[in-house]
Amino acid sequence: MDKKIIIIPTYNEKENIEKIIRYVFSLPDIFHILIIDDGSPDGTANIVKALMSEYSDRLFIEERKGKLGLGTAYIHGFNWCIEKGYDFIFEMDADFSHNPNDLINLYNAACQHDADVVIGSRYCNGVNVVNWPMSRVLMSYYGSAYVRLVLRTKIQDNTAGFICYRRKVLETIDFTKIRHIGYGFQIEMKYVAGKLGFNVMEIPIIFTDRTEGTSKMSKGILQEAILGVLKLRFLSLFGGIEKYRKKQP
Repeated sequence: MDKKIIIIPTYNEKENIEKIIRYVFSLPDIFHILIIDDGSPDGTANIVKALMSEYSDRLFIEERKGKLGLGTAYIHGFNWCIEKGYDFIFEMDADFSHNPNDLINLYNAACQHDADVVIGSRYCNGVNVVNWPMSRVLMSYYGSAYVRLVLRTKIQDNTAGFICYRRKVLETIDFTKIRHIGYGFQIEMKYVAGKLGFNVMEIPIIFTDRTEGTSKMSKGILQEAILGVLKLRFLSLFGGIEKYRKKQP
């Protein structure tokens, strides 16, 4: 049986964290959860640790000091999951913007289509976003269109954060070469995986904006993504993508 684990980065998610954990563990498929908490002052980590006695073999936490960025949180989690021998490694938010039921759909798509990366996409079947203001929808949709134009990629939702990776993808990428820590991280990881020859596919999801807690979006994160896309295109034009391939011992 495949070992499946979900990485959930957290910062001040006390309103959501217990509910999302219990929901995932109620699913008919078996998933483990790794929380990467960046020193949440609201006590998020304490809630997780209190639940670990109830789910001792399925729930894990790694605590870091301070807000170190989404990308570094995922890389920390990727390394942890590879070391523990997980076969499928998922990214998911804590705030229910990603429906936990879709975890099964992501996994099934990977197995049925022999996909190495499966993206839960807001835009591969129209625009499937609930509770966002129109300004945010347009910014996200046209931002992804900008990425497609610059990088010449067919991926419709380049900044998506609901993803399933096969372990071999993460074992191949040299994380020390990943430079982005915000939404640029999501773009960089998808683009590099495709350029290194992995099968990347999208399946439609419905994205629902959080109802509790606060968004982590900032202007700095957006600027990083815009400039990062241009740098990725430059690397691709001059054969620099191979630098992301981990050297085998």
